[in-house]
Amino acid sequence: MSIHIVALGSECPGGVGSGEDVPGQAQMQGGLLWSYLGHSAVPGHGGMDGTLPGRHALNPAFMEYQSRVFGDVRVMVQDCPSWDLLDSDWASVRSVLEQADIVVIKYSVNDKLAFQQVRNVYSPRLRPLLRHWGMPVILVAVGARLNDEGPPCTCPLCASDWSSCVPHGEGLQLSRDLGATYLELPSLNNFFVGRYFASVLEYFMIQCLKQKAKERPDKRRGYRVNEPRPPHLDQPARLPPVRVEESTFPQDLQWLLERGVQFADVAFYAGDSGKELGWAHAAVLCAVSPYFRQLLAGRQAWERPVSRCACREREGAGGGGGAGGGVGGGGPHSLLSTWDGGLEEGLPRAEGHLPGRLSRLVVKDPLLCVCLWETLMFMYRGAWEWEYLEEAVAEKLKSPLAVAQLMERVRSFLGREKCPRDTPTSRPPGPQTLGNIFNSPLYSDVIFMVQGNVLPAHRAVLVARCDVMAAMFSGKYAEARSRVVPIHGVSSDTFLSFLEYLYTDTCCPASVLQAMAVLVCAEMYQVKRLQHLCEVCVCAYLQSMPSRELASTGISIIRLLRRAKCHNADQLYVWLLHFIANNYLIFSHKPDFIELTGESHTDPPTRIYL
Repeated sequence: MSIHIVALGSECPGGVGSGEDVPGQAQMQGGLLWSYLGHSAVPGHGGMDGTLPGRHALNPAFMEYQSRVFGDVRVMVQDCPSWDLLDSDWASVRSVLEQADIVVIKYSVNDKLAFQQVRNVYSPRLRPLLRHWGMPVILVAVGARLNDEGPPCTCPLCASDWSSCVPHGEGLQLSRDLGATYLELPSLNNFFVGRYFASVLEYFMIQCLKQKAKERPDKRRGYRVNEPRPPHLDQPARLPPVRVEESTFPQDLQWLLERGVQFADVAFYAGDSGKELGWAHAAVLCAVSPYFRQLLAGRQAWERPVSRCACREREGAGGGGGAGGGVGGGGPHSLLSTWDGGLEEGLPRAEGHLPGRLSRLVVKDPLLCVCLWETLMFMYRGAWEWEYLEEAVAEKLKSPLAVAQLMERVRSFLGREKCPRDTPTSRPPGPQTLGNIFNSPLYSDVIFMVQGNVLPAHRAVLVARCDVMAAMFSGKYAEARSRVVPIHGVSSDTFLSFLEYLYTDTCCPASVLQAMAVLVCAEMYQVKRLQHLCEVCVCAYLQSMPSRELASTGISIIRLLRRAKCHNADQLYVWLLHFIANNYLIFSHKPDFIELTGESHTDPPTRIYL
């Protein structure tokens, strides 16, 4: 197929002067359309040397050159920078315009006299013809408006130079009169031509190609026996959506507190009776609370943090216990003296607990002893549901004063200042709390060896967020008894991104291939939500690519389609099918497009993405 583009007008101030009815090659090669087509030009026909501009056989005022886009679609351009030809030979200009698929009208914003001539003289003659033929028209204003008192002004609404330059409003009004798409390009560099002009022109070229394919089905390439045919799909108005489940991060950590006692390494005991109050996980406590981080991971096990609790400041002056009173010291309401603990190896544990380091903490505050479970649940769910915590402790304490005191203690060891009202509207993202210990050796009890790299992790977080790892660390596997776990078949960056999702509930791959690699890893460990997030990332990256980049990219969309089917990414598979069908003219020229119509092909190995 081919596209015929006719360009009228000059993008240079002054245009083609008198006695210069025929523009030179240097002027054409610096023009708008040559700047767009020059990078993808291939040798042309019609007596022209390569793709250098040549003169039209019947109309020497037209410079003619050609190139190829979208693989093998030929683009023929006939460019006439002089408007005088419409007066001298209107019949030949009309015959050329009648054969055009797209018309591009150019002018310089710094040549107001030429613009007024186009608007007042030539636009009324072109308007009825363009509307009758119904071809797309692009009106391009080139150049930066000049300001006598300063540097060039590129503001479209600037009125400081209306006397010498064409205002934005006049150019927009001309485009409305002609039924054209209006563009302003401050300069003809690769950024403005490749980003703005190319996007509009390629859109109209694709629409023209689709229209020609419908009007001439007998000349389509697909009629040959060995040629691939486009997939037959019921095209929706938009590409099918890719849905992602709601986050279960708080529910996962709640499950860890309720049923993950096998991986707990912190035991709480009542200070007065010595009764066991419950179990928790040092990794979660250290990630949420700086108080626990200093208490459990300090240089010494008995090293206590400095409390900001007002109760301690009042009682520290009159009491002798204070911070150094051990198990029996400190006031009953002092947060600092409420806790005393130690780290010991080999202590007796409840049935089902894994051997390892155990922290024993003595709760001396009676309010915290009563509401320890509610406080831990509040911390595990992200430490933002203040209303839930206040309602839960109010049911047990039955005293507003006691509730206020306990809430102040919780804020103290969480390092939070008292807000006017702690409500879910001011919620900090809960998953960010575990991000404090992501890829950190703090309380790490497992090390992954991936391609020679050491990646520390925490079993408690892994078993709560991933069912496959829960079975791996809970069953009778070698990983359950080993501190070092080797990982094969996955790159270090991919596995680190997978662990980052488990800790932070977010996924931000940097490219299509990286997103596909994480998708394969997520499918390997049966993390469905991460797999769907990667599907969304792949779709977003591909949909943001302009047509020109899709035609030249080294990413094989067909192989992505096959990988999506192989790894049970059903939403991505359906989306890619529609994406290929919507961009059939681009992908049908790819060498691997024939794989869509083939029988059973052997899938490439997973390592091409990992």
